Amino acid sequence: MRINTNTAAMNTYTKYSAAANAKASALEKLSSGSRINTAADDAAGLAISNKMTAQISGMKQARSNAQDGISLLQTAEGALEETQKMLNRMRDLSLQASNGTLQSEDRQEIALEMNTLASNINAISKNTKFNGLGLFGKNGAASNTAATTTSFQFQVGANSGETISVTIQSMDSTSLGLDNLVKQVGSLAKGTQASFAASFAGTTALGDLDKAIKAVSDQRAQLGAAQNGLSHTVNSLEATTTNLSAANSRIKDVDMAQEMTSYTSSNILLQAATSMLSQANSMPQSVLTLLQ
Repeated sequence: MRINTNTAAMNTYTKYSAAANAKASALEKLSSGSRINTAADDAAGLAISNKMTAQISGMKQARSNAQDGISLLQTAEGALEETQKMLNRMRDLSLQASNGTLQSEDRQEIALEMNTLASNINAISKNTKFNGLGLFGKNGAASNTAATTTSFQFQVGANSGETISVTIQSMDSTSLGLDNLVKQVGSLAKGTQASFAASFAGTTALGDLDKAIKAVSDQRAQLGAAQNGLSHTVNSLEATTTNLSAANSRIKDVDMAQEMTSYTSSNILLQAATSMLSQANSMPQSVLTLLQ
């Protein structure tokens, strides 16, 4: 038996330290709910989890972006719905004005209403905005050189390049090809063109209005298709986010039952090591009995 070097105590202390560290690690995991609290716990797992966390966060923002895009398109589509109603009303008035039972005063009243409708169409095109951005061509924040369209690009993915672009045509009377009709209607409404009755009854007005109505209908159809596409994107992002979150949980989150078992085991070993260390430290004292 040696006095200067207590090998038994040293070995027991090593086991004691290991049990204490295991207990502390189990406590940290149980209290945080995370299996990986430092890179030392699982370096590869931490790297994978961090990448997944970034993707999950990005997809949540992308989903919000897509929902904002849907709101923008709904705003534009609602404005076009009103524009189409007014164009239909102008067509009805054009047919009414073509009736031979009307006097010039009657047609002038019709022209006044049509002139007002045309002004309202221009106002909708000019004033319809989303978050301060003009939606229709000339008044958009991202108009092209010809200033007849506005393009919007929605970031709908967690990575660069995952975007959806939507182009909205200008929908004022000029873009709809109604300049000539609006001019004639304005002249008649002011009483400066008494002979307008003949041209009013022609096919030009109806033809122009039919083309304008078709243009608005086509644009509404495109906006509807874009809304559907964004809705599908939102659903896909939600599903992917859920699945990726589950995968990340399996990597990073602690298994409470397993970790509680580990904690209990470490605690028992720590208590045993504490007791044995006390006995190992007392062993040199037994040398005194040999000297008596």
